[in-house]
Amino acid sequence: MRLEKCWFCSSTIYPGHGIQFVRNDATIFRFCRSKCHKNFKMKRNPRKVKWTKAYRRLHGKDMTKDLTFEFERKRNRPERYDRNTTEETLKAIKKISKIRVEREAAHHKDRMKGKKSKDYKEAKKEIEQNSGLLGVKVSEPLSKVKVPVSQSQKDQIHAMEE
Repeated sequence: MRLEKCWFCSSTIYPGHGIQFVRNDATIFRFCRSKCHKNFKMKRNPRKVKWTKAYRRLHGKDMTKDLTFEFERKRNRPERYDRNTTEETLKAIKKISKIRVEREAAHHKDRMKGKKSKDYKEAKKEIEQNSGLLGVKVSEPLSKVKVPVSQSQKDQIHAMEE
């Protein structure tokens, strides 16, 4: 069973699925779905289309240069069955998958490092622009804005805390 890669988005095409496109010079292009085929016919560059693997790889969204992917290489030479080797391989697979999960989490954490402060700044800017809708005058920094609370609301809050 041979698994092909989609020419446009690089996803896996299983046997019996996908679309083939043959050019006049006998070049064969395989696509996983009509979406990829249409984008190819529109002469779009996969590196500029956000949902493709090429875009994600180019813009640092995916882990591509990790040594754990080296183990998934295709090997053309079949190995002789050996019980000890198989046992060691299964143990190694578990360790490698654990390492990969940890590295993916670290990669995601690094990518999202400045997002929280960026979101905070955007929210602060939006509140300052639309302060009229809140009914509170925002002339001071947001951390010092005090909203008036009635005595009955204070009593209710105090009762909930107890």
